[in-house]
Amino acid sequence: MAKNKMKKIIHAGALVIEAVYPRMDRRDSERARAAKRKASTEAQKRMNQIYSWQKLELMLAANFRPGDLVVTLTYDDAHLPESRKASELRLKYFRQQLTVHRVMTGQELVMIWNTEHKHGDGRWHHHTVINATGDDYDLIRRFWIYGSDIEIKPLRVDKEKNYETLARYMCKEEGERLGQRKWSYTRNARKPEVETFRVEEDTTVQVPKGATEISVFSDSNQYGSARVIKYLAPGWEKRPTVRAKRRRRKVRT
Repeated sequence: MAKNKMKKIIHAGALVIEAVYPRMDRRDSERARAAKRKASTEAQKRMNQIYSWQKLELMLAANFRPGDLVVTLTYDDAHLPESRKASELRLKYFRQQLTVHRVMTGQELVMIWNTEHKHGDGRWHHHTVINATGDDYDLIRRFWIYGSDIEIKPLRVDKEKNYETLARYMCKEEGERLGQRKWSYTRNARKPEVETFRVEEDTTVQVPKGATEISVFSDSNQYGSARVIKYLAPGWEKRPTVRAKRRRRKVRT
């Protein structure tokens, strides 16, 4: 059977996005090409990371598991910064202190963060996600010296609350501007892995048994079909959150 479809798979930790969609053939009629293009475009829209929150969703999934920490850092009146640059310098100092402590104990800091100030009462604050190691609550409160109002919650990942909902929340001040982002990550953060290859006409994708389905999209016409699924891989909730110890190296923040 001819390989008239494309298959694309994105692996980001426990999060998997799979798609199959028609590929163009030079022998197709104009009508067939138009129908295939429509199905293919709709599928690729759901696979391509156009907006900042879509890129962030995959980075969060590639690096964090349930039990890792979602932390909001705020300032008291005495330490309230006057600008984004000032607030990000203070966050950098906090990150450096936490990084040094992790290295000294044979662990590493993986962190994704953003800085906001437009909503609520307009005060600068930081949303961060940090890999958990066990004694993080006390350390975070010790190293964040700019205010005592710190919110620390374990990362929740299920069908209702997951990497997508967290990513959308962290990007709420960015709007829908293409190609721009205000969030950052430590250099040791893992990147999603992407595969694309040709498959046979009758190939489809299904959420595996034991996986947690997040979303499913299907589109078909007489000339072809497309399908995109997003799910948490089987056994995702049992995977460890603490990374293996590594040999000490120069600290980069």
